[in-house]
Amino acid sequence: MSRGTALIVGGGIGGLSTAIALRNAGYDVHVVEIQADLHSSVYGVGIIQPVNALRALEAIGCAEACMAVGYSTTAWGQMLDVDGNLVREMPGARIPGSDLPPMNGLTRPQLHRILTDKALETGAVLEYSKTFTTLKDGPAGVAVEFTDGSSSVYDYVVGADGVYSKVRPHVMAEGLKPVYLGQSAFRLNIPREPEIDRIILQHGPEGLAGFVPIGPDLAYLFYNTTWEEGRWLDQDKMADELRERLAPFGGLTGRVRDKYINDPAQIVFRPEEWLIAPAPWHNGRIVLIGDAVHAVTPHLGQGAAQAIEDGVVLAECLATHPDHEDAFTSYSERRYERCRLIVESSVAIGEYEMDPASHPDFDHAGLTQHVLETMIQPV
Repeated sequence: MSRGTALIVGGGIGGLSTAIALRNAGYDVHVVEIQADLHSSVYGVGIIQPVNALRALEAIGCAEACMAVGYSTTAWGQMLDVDGNLVREMPGARIPGSDLPPMNGLTRPQLHRILTDKALETGAVLEYSKTFTTLKDGPAGVAVEFTDGSSSVYDYVVGADGVYSKVRPHVMAEGLKPVYLGQSAFRLNIPREPEIDRIILQHGPEGLAGFVPIGPDLAYLFYNTTWEEGRWLDQDKMADELRERLAPFGGLTGRVRDKYINDPAQIVFRPEEWLIAPAPWHNGRIVLIGDAVHAVTPHLGQGAAQAIEDGVVLAECLATHPDHEDAFTSYSERRYERCRLIVESSVAIGEYEMDPASHPDFDHAGLTQHVLETMIQPV
């Protein structure tokens, strides 16, 4: 017997994870995604799965599949200087009593396929090229009209539609918008060099280069750099721009620059934005998850992890509390401080990367380790 019905707006990582968790908890789930298919909503190249992400994926039955196609590490990472010399080991954290590794990396299309297959396996209904036009909350449910002219009523609506969420104005003030950090990131898939067996961070005079293993023979390079807001770079100039910015680097980054940065079409460029919305994250029967309430810059690799955790916790709260108001309040209370720590710590790291001289005592590796140790605590 069904516990109730839920519409999830957004078929990304958070939306699919929530769909699986809610189906496992006994809810009928309908997911609508405005993009045309599961791949069209996959931005970026690869994704970091810290151990807390793997724990949440394990809870919805997807961790093993992710590790099977990805690259699991024995430590979180290393920090190098501009010439490629080791500065500091970054061990990361493990969950007591668990065999999960400190980190797993995989491609975004692989993750989306795993989550999509699991959601369909659990019985969730997924529709693409479709979203809502109106939401009207009421005592008997949320009346929803869709872009294809259809309509339905659901017990709950979950806004999992990203940092520029169209569901968010139904929950909180319309003026709430993400903040541009002042940095943007270049990303590029490359063959995995032997030493990329964990996250490798290499500080330069301006910006930070990094490497993440995402398969036995695959890794990705990222470069975080100060960037004027609103400035966009033509795709055909991406490789030249990235090579120029990486010119001061020796060691691993220098080798990768010279060997692999040649096809501008393969480079992904994204501004880094952040948001932490005030709790509660619901209004009536409508609730928000993921980037819609806590958009995270990529400095700690926790954006997707927090969205997956949201889905697991939301399903637990709805299954535990008969009253949806109590369930959604409990969800926000369990999630807010954890997500705030991630958002604020990521912003602090980004601000340091943009101007190290103004933060002489900042401990990048130490803050990362503190966050990772906090994240292994119960969700």
